[in-house]
Amino acid sequence: MDEQRIVDWETLYREQDVEKMPWFTPELDPDFAEALKSLKIHGHVLDLGTGPGTQAIALAELGFDVVASDISESAVRKAEARAKEKGVAIRFVKDDILATRLQGPFDIIFDRGIFHVFPPEKRNAYVQSVGGLLKKGGSLMLKCFSDKEPPGEGPYRISEEEIRRSFVPTFQILTIRAGFFKGVRQPNPHALFCILGKNVK
Repeated sequence: MDEQRIVDWETLYREQDVEKMPWFTPELDPDFAEALKSLKIHGHVLDLGTGPGTQAIALAELGFDVVASDISESAVRKAEARAKEKGVAIRFVKDDILATRLQGPFDIIFDRGIFHVFPPEKRNAYVQSVGGLLKKGGSLMLKCFSDKEPPGEGPYRISEEEIRRSFVPTFQILTIRAGFFKGVRQPNPHALFCILGKNVK
């Protein structure tokens, strides 16, 4: 992996105010919210890379049974505190998705900004791990930086072709569309929002 893309997530979450992180948003990402309304999905969900916990909290407030994971212990502790303030019940877990100890199956997995931190050689491990946690017919909702975002710092820029190459045949592509990562960073970075269905075979 490029040295500039290696992030010490534990130090970052321990030392920084999560509300000033580029990806922070206090509400459910609008692309996820719209997809949930249109697909009318309910059930047991995993918020992968929960970070500040705002997406997990919003999902719990909508009535989902939520497990939220992050590789950073400090992120988990801060997200737990935020959830307690909001009065919602969420199970927070420190976990590395590439060597996960989580137990599925989940009806939905939400990934708002995890897949795009992995270099190409680690993406198959991600796909297999996530696929193993989803029930057959379950959905992965994924948001990543788009290749339309100019080169620079931050995560890898991902093309539609890379999504298809990475996820098929474990998943079928239901939706790939352009969008933006709404958060602290301005202008909002270009994103791809994807809905992927785990194949039943």
